[in-house]
Amino acid sequence: MKPTATPVAAKRHAQGRVRVVGGAFRGRVLAVPDVPGLRPTPDRVRETLFNWLGQRVDGWHCLDAFAGSGALGLEAASRGAARVWLVESHPAAKRLLQQAVQALPAPQAKVVVADAARVLADQAGAGWDLVLLDPPFDVAAATAQRYERLAAGAAAEHGWIYRESPQPAQPPPGWQVWRQGRAGAVNFALWRRIIKP
Repeated sequence: MKPTATPVAAKRHAQGRVRVVGGAFRGRVLAVPDVPGLRPTPDRVRETLFNWLGQRVDGWHCLDAFAGSGALGLEAASRGAARVWLVESHPAAKRLLQQAVQALPAPQAKVVVADAARVLADQAGAGWDLVLLDPPFDVAAATAQRYERLAAGAAAEHGWIYRESPQPAQPPPGWQVWRQGRAGAVNFALWRRIIKP
């Protein structure tokens, strides 16, 4: 029998809700803040990403650089991540993220109220297992490439970068596309470092 979905955030917002699709919080509902340009990663895309990663990310450290609704980062927490940073600067999104983290509860998740580029730069060499990179689709190409380079610097040697974009994106130097897909207007890919023989 499928568990009944339990609302996580107190209010339902204009853009609706998304569900956690797997793990300990499966079926739990996250409110989506009414923030211009915010696009929660669709259920099917999140399911595909975690299929690529083997369903579980037990013990991983995950940085969700543009958390928004928290769908990606909280999905990682649901699937066993030991530490998740949800980086968000918009006040409405930040409030809902904090409510969701408390209501689940997800003690391994921390809402970091800051600019994503600054956090990624500060995390250079920190060795995150998975960096989730889903910036607004209207950012300039040069800005998007900067985010990608910063994500590469924050990721562990064995780590991964998950990238969403309106057009297929090329990984930064030293990285390669491992898996990629498309769902509607969203291109998504999982990148890993090029392993030298």
